[in-house]
Amino acid sequence: MTGNIQSKSSLEDFFKSPETNPASEFIKGEIIQKPIRQGEHSLLQLEICEEINRVAKKPKIAIAFPELRCTFGGESIVPDVSVFRWERIPTKSSGRIANRFEIYPDWAIEILSPDQKQTLVLSKLLHCSQNGTELGWLIDLDTESIIAMFPGQQIEIFQGTNQLPVINGIPLELTAKQIFSWLSFS
Repeated sequence: MTGNIQSKSSLEDFFKSPETNPASEFIKGEIIQKPIRQGEHSLLQLEICEEINRVAKKPKIAIAFPELRCTFGGESIVPDVSVFRWERIPTKSSGRIANRFEIYPDWAIEILSPDQKQTLVLSKLLHCSQNGTELGWLIDLDTESIIAMFPGQQIEIFQGTNQLPVINGIPLELTAKQIFSWLSFS
């Protein structure tokens, strides 16, 4: 079920309110709580992060983060997976990773939860794209398809064995069929 939606607010007020579990997001002046992750969603989120990090983390190309709050362009969102190129990862003066990411991800991945409104999730990916994100994915479990959003809000749908787009520099070849096969235990 889609989370609670609170009335119009400001980003400053949003950050004054206590953190929720699951996380709340600030989108178009509204505070919207994300739905509780379920089995398929949770497993795909884990597998996607592991697969990207397997090829991109050690060579310092990029890192995939699960459920990382990203605040930019007047909104504060928590994509299911946020991928940041190595050189764009915010750090403290000590060199350690920063706690607050006040920049857009290079690649934002959303997994549509049951009863979640596709329009809301697409609007988050659109916000990312309009603010500099190179690639967005919306994974639809029901149709076993992945909607990819490119700069200029160009959209393509991928199913089956068509190779999925990834951001430049990440040596990863995936298909929708491979991603959805991660859900099967038989």
